[in-house]
Amino acid sequence: MIDYSYDANKEKELVEASLNGDKSAFGEIVNRYQKMVARTVKGMLGDSVFSEDIGQEVFIKLFYSLSDFRGEAKLSTYIQKIAVNLTLNEIKRRKRFFSMFSQKANNEMYEFEIAEQDTEERREASEIVNKALMAMDTKFRVILTMRMLQGYSTKETAEILDMPVGTVLSRLSRAQEQLRSILLKL
Repeated sequence: MIDYSYDANKEKELVEASLNGDKSAFGEIVNRYQKMVARTVKGMLGDSVFSEDIGQEVFIKLFYSLSDFRGEAKLSTYIQKIAVNLTLNEIKRRKRFFSMFSQKANNEMYEFEIAEQDTEERREASEIVNKALMAMDTKFRVILTMRMLQGYSTKETAEILDMPVGTVLSRLSRAQEQLRSILLKL
């Protein structure tokens, strides 16, 4: 989940050091946020080679756009925005449903709490939820991933996705209905 031990001063120091060419500072930024990016990208694309590529692309884009970061929001919000935008671009580029992407045999598609304990029932439940998510409309899956899986607030989700809070709320409601409907069919 999200690292709630946010330290604005440390974040500012890391950004400034990175902008001044300190590779270890940028490495620290990558270490802090790589799991968050992976969960977001995999939540939207599924677990595939494309997800790994997009994850790497997020940090490349961050590296080249870090000077544009104004510090008005958390760095994690800025990084999430890059991750979501690059993932949506990939979806548009490929124009195919996510069910076409491969899934690892060990069901590591998402890092659900449900999958932490290694029981057959939990693995089966995780697989069912993963299939349902992959069957959802992209615009709803994005909202569900941000709000329910990543734990972002409605306001943070709206900020990351550049949409009104009301739109996030209505899409979340429709996403939950769509997920419920899909799960009932499985």
